[in-house]
Amino acid sequence: MRHRKLASLEVSALGLGCMGMSEFYGSRDDAESIATIHRALAIGVNFLDTADMYGPFTNEKLVGRAIRDRRDEVVVATKFGNQRREDGGWIGINGRPEYVRAACDGSLQRLGVDHIDLYYQHRVDTSVPIEETVGAMSELVQAGKVRYLGLSEAAPQTIRRAHKVHPITALQTEYSLWSRDPEDEILPTVRELGIGFVAYSPIGRGFLSGKFKTMDDLEPDDYRRNSPRFQGENFAKNLELVKRIETIAKEKGVTPAQLAIAWLLAQGDDIVPIPGSKRIAHLEENAKAADIELSPEDLARIDEVAPKGVTAGDRYPNMATVNR
Repeated sequence: MRHRKLASLEVSALGLGCMGMSEFYGSRDDAESIATIHRALAIGVNFLDTADMYGPFTNEKLVGRAIRDRRDEVVVATKFGNQRREDGGWIGINGRPEYVRAACDGSLQRLGVDHIDLYYQHRVDTSVPIEETVGAMSELVQAGKVRYLGLSEAAPQTIRRAHKVHPITALQTEYSLWSRDPEDEILPTVRELGIGFVAYSPIGRGFLSGKFKTMDDLEPDDYRRNSPRFQGENFAKNLELVKRIETIAKEKGVTPAQLAIAWLLAQGDDIVPIPGSKRIAHLEENAKAADIELSPEDLARIDEVAPKGVTAGDRYPNMATVNR
């Protein structure tokens, strides 16, 4: 597995999103998830992404169990800011300095580590100046609890203000063939500032893999059932996009998921996709995308079938908490 740099932080060219191992994407199997993490490390995928809200709290514990005897092999990224109760209830977005400090201590304990490699603000709290939140995060770096700082789903002006307080190493935002809006303002901003870009949901929450043909393909408790892009006419329209991607993938001798990831990797060496997986087979399939070479002709054809704005429906039922 090749490596890439997020500013000065070196990570594998592909990361592993761990969220679905504990929540949101149907049933869970901790033993299989831990085996998947171990397999990721064995094939060179060393960049693990989690958050305190996943579970809630249980995903960090799961990752901690998986890396307990192999901490030196891993770049651990986690997040704070989406505050939930132990029972899963939603409290709100919290960027207050005292919460930043408490959240970090909680994550360190659950992960069983003495420092977090990359610590993100998961969502921007517009009731707290970003300078105050990032100032508290900077104190964590000074204390040795955190190595690098990141933001998630932040707007360009927020990124600029944060970066003045303390260098931001990575911005994490949804980016894929069906979510190309970062190309307008966010990617130019982070590139100007020398900030790396971490692309979550690079396979469109699994939709671009082609495995979803009807809503019945989703488990009853799968949160994607609430996503506007998975519903009604949007679902049908987005299936047409997938069919076009499948055609190109078949001609290339790769899977649609691999094509989607390879396309992202081709958008710049400063982009690190973090496809989620809770099964070894999917992990290995995704990892092979790092070896796929797309020609300028391939990229032009993909751009033709999946231009900006082609996807039907918003990314979330409530878009008010993103790009802030």
